Amino acid sequence: VQLQASGGGLVQAGGSLTLSCAVSGRFDRLGDMAWYRQIPGKQRDLVAEISRYGGTSYADSVKGRFLISRDTAKNTVYLQMNSLKPEDTAVYYCNAQRSATSSFVYWGQGTQVTVSS
Repeated sequence: VQLQASGGGLVQAGGSLTLSCAVSGRFDRLGDMAWYRQIPGKQRDLVAEISRYGGTSYADSVKGRFLISRDTAKNTVYLQMNSLKPEDTAVYYCNAQRSATSSFVYWGQGTQVTVSS
């Protein structure tokens, strides 16, 4: 199973980016999918997650600015990021729960998001 994240880049503060993460390979029905982010020397933090049935939750720091969605048929999760701030700069990682009842998650390789002031 592979998760391919894309859509990162350099953007000015106040701008927008949309990240995508496509899951390929052989797997059963995926459970929760999520985006995390990490800056050098810090732990990887949860940004947003979405259940198989569409329920979402967000870190307080991104509420009202970021929107997570998924296309179950395409096994793809998205993160629309608006009103970006320099403190959003990080490597963003996606993950996917192997199934709704599994504790195992697959991870993508990460995509860099840099927000300039």
